[in-house]
Amino acid sequence: MVSAFAARQRLVLGQVKVADKSNEIVAIPALLDMLAIEGAVITIDAMGCQRDIAQKVLDKKADYILALKGNQGSLREDVELFAVEQKANGFCDTKITRHETVDGDHGRIETRTYTVIHDVAWLQERHQWPGLQGVVMVESQREIPGASPQTDKIERETRFYITSLLWIAAQLGPAIRGHWMVENGLHWVMDMNFRDDECRVRTDHAPANFTTIKHMALNLIRRAPGKDSLRLRRKVAAWDDDFLASLIAA
Repeated sequence: MVSAFAARQRLVLGQVKVADKSNEIVAIPALLDMLAIEGAVITIDAMGCQRDIAQKVLDKKADYILALKGNQGSLREDVELFAVEQKANGFCDTKITRHETVDGDHGRIETRTYTVIHDVAWLQERHQWPGLQGVVMVESQREIPGASPQTDKIERETRFYITSLLWIAAQLGPAIRGHWMVENGLHWVMDMNFRDDECRVRTDHAPANFTTIKHMALNLIRRAPGKDSLRLRRKVAAWDDDFLASLIAA
């Protein structure tokens, strides 16, 4: 199942089953056709970094931020080479904006530096990518404390994105960070609260139908007022018919 998830509202907007002997590249356009996305920013991981998908987003009057990895070989190589060269000389030959964030969680400190390269005419001339307006380089450094200062670990990662937006780094950074809400706000919740990974429904259309029902249930539970956990709300809905009716009628 490929799902569309509204990161800010934390709601599942739709889902499409990936056909047998097919993949997400075919399912994503079908899912986009189901949605009213005018004015939205669509973020998709590297599987969806395809010209046809980018054009589909633009045709529906939306914008995209697409993760750029090895499936777009020459484009990825050109972007990485240019970014590395420009960083080495202080980005003096191109127009950029930068933004940095520092987060601490469970003793870990993660610093993210977002660099948006706005001068992409040369890249567009080489690759003719639909609506391309900028390239984003995200450099992450994670400090993981060990038992002693000598055993502290530092992990570094660099990721690249392409976008149709003319936004500066301070705007694009939160949008890229928000993309991962689908992991914490949907996939992890479905596994923890609905035991998705343990589900043994396998026959015919049942898996897709069952997933759709669970997504609907999650949306209803999430909209319920109060500060109770999603797991507790689900249990109360099973115990209390009035609470269940209030969820459905909200």
